[in-house]
Amino acid sequence: MTRTYAVAAGAVAMCLSGCIAMDVQDVQMTASPEVTHYAGVTKAGTDLPFSKAVRVGDRIYLSGELGIDPETNELAPGGAGPETSMIFRNITRTLAEFDADLSDVVKCSVFLGDMASYGEMNAAYDAALPDPKPARSTLGANGLALGAAVEIECFAVAP
Repeated sequence: MTRTYAVAAGAVAMCLSGCIAMDVQDVQMTASPEVTHYAGVTKAGTDLPFSKAVRVGDRIYLSGELGIDPETNELAPGGAGPETSMIFRNITRTLAEFDADLSDVVKCSVFLGDMASYGEMNAAYDAALPDPKPARSTLGANGLALGAAVEIECFAVAP
């Protein structure tokens, strides 16, 4: 019986070695996708420890964006609606750095400092993004950076 086991084990070993043998001429190596970081413009006097956006191949990952007006370096006045509109103007500028636009956005995550401002944010969001709209999550947060009413991060696939 021991002898039969040894023969069977040898047969299994031969089968396994045959299963993993391959013709290396048919294997194609692909290079890692190019990674590009975009620092963007930050609020004056603030050194932020992250990139505004990172492109990996055809994917663009955008950091959370606040409704800061680049001309005044302050949050757009008026709450969630105006901040959301400013956010998408800022996102449009960032996407342009990668030859992309809002039609390339496939997913957004919205963070609201107060869920009571959902309707105001949603109306501005709907007006800013072209149809078909990207997938979206909306979450309530207990406070956002710089006292913002809303923060939005997006993911885009560039042409």
